[in-house]
Amino acid sequence: MPDTSRTSQPEPTPPHPHLHHSTDPDAPSDLSDPSAPTTTGQPTQPDQPSQPGQPDQLAEPTGDFALSFDSVAAQYAAARPGYPPQLFATIEELAHRPIRGARTVDVGAGTGIATRLLLDHGAHVIAAVEPGPGMAAQFRTGLPAVPLVRATGDALPLADASADLVTYAQAWHWTDPARSVPEALRVLRPGGSLALWWNVPDPDVHTSVAQEERLKARLPGYHAHGITGEAPAIVRGLIPELSAGQGQEQGPITVAFRRLHWRRRVPVDVGLAHLGSRSYFATLGPKAAAPLLEEERRHLLAAFPDGIVEEAYAVDVTVVRKKGPHP
Repeated sequence: MPDTSRTSQPEPTPPHPHLHHSTDPDAPSDLSDPSAPTTTGQPTQPDQPSQPGQPDQLAEPTGDFALSFDSVAAQYAAARPGYPPQLFATIEELAHRPIRGARTVDVGAGTGIATRLLLDHGAHVIAAVEPGPGMAAQFRTGLPAVPLVRATGDALPLADASADLVTYAQAWHWTDPARSVPEALRVLRPGGSLALWWNVPDPDVHTSVAQEERLKARLPGYHAHGITGEAPAIVRGLIPELSAGQGQEQGPITVAFRRLHWRRRVPVDVGLAHLGSRSYFATLGPKAAAPLLEEERRHLLAAFPDGIVEEAYAVDVTVVRKKGPHP
């Protein structure tokens, strides 16, 4: 598993009451300045482009996938889908506690899509963690009252046993699990939970499968979404007490997985903006991505001639729970 390089950060001022102030000069800082420098983890399943060569494929993207969203932060905030209500009911069921009142840390918070929904469900968000300055600036605009920290899940600048719930929405694959899982468990109280979830194109719906096949055919190295279903096994492999007996009820930690299904209907322009906000398109850049998006517009209008696209999603949810009574 690749390690993460870290650069020096300025001391946070003023200190946040929930932050763990490390003496390590390379520790991430408070996000009082969204443009401050930061570091990023490496993706669990990196979007490694293959060698080009097929005439119908676009050129390989360049740049850092994990920070690529900064270039499309406003587009991301406007066009990305949210999450269905049953997601939060599922998290409560698997975490054995309500979200309402839970001291919550939302890691890889991006522009705040999931953070806002957590707040709507009554979570007490003590910190949102986001490495990208562009995404952080969008977050600050939309949720100015939520404490925002420039850091990654691989090195959370938070005190031990300070949270009831640590969440990653569309974000855990950008971390090194060997670091981010122990970090989350360190920050969680007994009875607390780590919740990981992703919207992915629904593999049971023809239009979603067809779009993924088109993108795979045109984009070199276009990645699948295997990490979303593999997260439980990855977590169990990192925690010795979960290795035996499939890990469901071994030791002080349990791991559970669910797949949910939902849909949204949006104008074709919103659907294309959502597509363009994906890391792969963001790293291609607008000029290289434009022909592909225009071709995709033609396919979508053929399938949805009224211009309203029905996007079908599966939500893969993994909840890792530390045993013990929640406060």
